[in-house]
Amino acid sequence: MTTQAELIAAVAKDANVSQADAGRVLEAIVKNIHSSLTGGGDVRISNLGVFDTAARAAREGRNPATGATINIAASKAVRFRVSKPLKDAVNK
Repeated sequence: MTTQAELIAAVAKDANVSQADAGRVLEAIVKNIHSSLTGGGDVRISNLGVFDTAARAAREGRNPATGATINIAASKAVRFRVSKPLKDAVNK
């Protein structure tokens, strides 16, 4: 598992920039992904994948402790679909 700090350090080294600059770039990327998804759009990153949202319909569920029926409200979920090049690289 790679932490955010480790990712920033790796990006800074690979791009030959300061960790502060790499951190600001990562924050800007995350902010723009967040903004696009909350606005109903999607984000496509070549060789990585697609971030988008999916609607989940309201449904009935069961409380596992009591077995009582509960109503689960409709919601939106964030999805990530991996790109074929990344999937192929992981499965080598």
